[in-house]
Amino acid sequence: MSLFDQVSKDIIAAMKAKDKIRLEALRNIKKYFIEAKTAPGANDELSDEAALKIITKLSKQGRDAEALYKAKGREDLAAEEAAQAAVIEGYLPKQLSAEELEAELKAIIAETGATSIKEMGKVMGTASKKLAGKADGKAIADAVKRLLA
Repeated sequence: MSLFDQVSKDIIAAMKAKDKIRLEALRNIKKYFIEAKTAPGANDELSDEAALKIITKLSKQGRDAEALYKAKGREDLAAEEAAQAAVIEGYLPKQLSAEELEAELKAIIAETGATSIKEMGKVMGTASKKLAGKADGKAIADAVKRLLA
């Protein structure tokens, strides 16, 4: 079952359960999925890879909004954002630990033959594709810098 179908099915379940926060988060995901499906050149299709990118982006936006609300002293709004982000993150693959990420990146560095920080772009291109959805882009970039330095 595709991510689009899974989210649609989960919306119905959230409606039946009267789970307001889950329903709102899922409807937000589906809105972005539909926008991506109807974009010019999409041919009314949405691959799971594209759906994962959307979910990753929404998760990051939710966590950023949560941090912003906390900084402004709005704990009520921060809690709501955190709850919605948790629902969204439920659709992401298991995140790599720091050790797993480092091991994956060492293999990618060996594969690309990079030896200095000047070749970071080459490593990042491969790493971004292989680790999509499994690790945050900033965490990948920081680890690559550290390993190539």
